[in-house]
Amino acid sequence: MPNRQSQAQEDTYFRVMRILKDNPDLTQRELAEQLGVSVGSLNYCLKALIEKGWIKMQNFSQSKNKFGYVYILTRKGISEKAALTSNFLKRKRTEYEALKAEIESLSSELQSSSEDAKA
Repeated sequence: MPNRQSQAQEDTYFRVMRILKDNPDLTQRELAEQLGVSVGSLNYCLKALIEKGWIKMQNFSQSKNKFGYVYILTRKGISEKAALTSNFLKRKRTEYEALKAEIESLSSELQSSSEDAKA
């Protein structure tokens, strides 16, 4: 079972790859803003994804990025993104079910408290 830190890292990789798939020419600053992380954190993440071979950086003269770079998912990256998507979805469904059970329990508890207060 992965620990919380590795899950957070996996989630960040997933979110970065998901955004880059549709917007490969975002600047690091724009991408960091969308993710809600610092540019330094994003740079660290992008370097890790490049080292893993999941994304590659290409020079692209038509890019809106003043440096003219785009971030492209590799074949391996596309495959890994699918696996990350599956893991992310499983984890979110588990979280949803746990939250749903807690809401039902709290609602029941609140209803019991209200009935006790009326009596």
